[in-house]
Amino acid sequence: MKAEFGELKDNTGEIRLLPESIDDLWHLQHLIAPGDLVFATTFRSVESATDKIRPEKVEKRPVRLGIRAEKVEFSEHGVRLRITGLIEHGVDAGAYHTINVETGYEISVIRHWRPVDLERIERAVKSSVYGIIYILTLEEGEAELFRLRQYGPESVITLTAGSGKGGETETRSGFFDAVLKIIADISGPLVIAGPGFIKEDFVRYAKNKNSVPAGRAIIVETRRIGRGAVQDVIGTGTLEKLIGDLQLSREVKLMDDVLLRISREGAVAYGKKQVEIAIEYGAVDEILLADSLLRDQSVVHLIENAEKMQAKIVVLSTAFEPGERLEALGGIAALLRYKMG
Repeated sequence: MKAEFGELKDNTGEIRLLPESIDDLWHLQHLIAPGDLVFATTFRSVESATDKIRPEKVEKRPVRLGIRAEKVEFSEHGVRLRITGLIEHGVDAGAYHTINVETGYEISVIRHWRPVDLERIERAVKSSVYGIIYILTLEEGEAELFRLRQYGPESVITLTAGSGKGGETETRSGFFDAVLKIIADISGPLVIAGPGFIKEDFVRYAKNKNSVPAGRAIIVETRRIGRGAVQDVIGTGTLEKLIGDLQLSREVKLMDDVLLRISREGAVAYGKKQVEIAIEYGAVDEILLADSLLRDQSVVHLIENAEKMQAKIVVLSTAFEPGERLEALGGIAALLRYKMG
């Protein structure tokens, strides 16, 4: 989850929230309550007439709406959060509208935030597996590092050096060393973009220098550098794939841990009944939940009880193998603090 706080007066005001995973949609379901004012850019049918001869037609256009939430629930037809209420700000004020919130979809919520709400947001932000995504744009003698924010790319640092052309090896290696320094502390995802072959040359050089960030970086060919290259990267869909891969990697590791503990009769519970008992004993450290059970109110009640005991919740997509394996175990499993029985 990414969160940006507006000015809060007595804990009342606006917070912009960007869910990055199904876990974050779970958090949003508990953060948004009836009576809250929710803003989002959504699609709304707008009547238009192209001329007097042709009949009027209805088309959907993106509009910014603010609705007063009445109902917040997971969709029956997909893993998305549906927020329904009366439109208070924007076109068709007074009519009902439903905002469908998916991962990567930003909303703004205006309400009174209880300490428990702010703690939940902090927990969701800290537990994000993605971290901040950086994009390094690179060409001969020029590099610029960007940090991706919700509102767009933010330039961190620009580095220039000699062109490095004409076999000036020392100048080029010195430039590469300077670039290595500016990416040295990056712990999250890194994309290296730009035209030509310098990207590949730099990554080879960086690997020889045992650079961890460069070693795990994704290389993307773009027509330009700077802010334009960032737009090119976004246009290729690289970031969506990167985030998806990170989420899937986490799910694979968690399911591997569950299955390993089961094989060794370790500190694990699976299936609704076993997990319920583990929650009653306060033994649960982390719960894995298949997204197919998000609408099962008896399971939701179990999860809420586990959260009160500071258990972490991870929702697995059944569209991928880890979620399918979890479904075969009853759709729910728990990694325990200690072995039971």
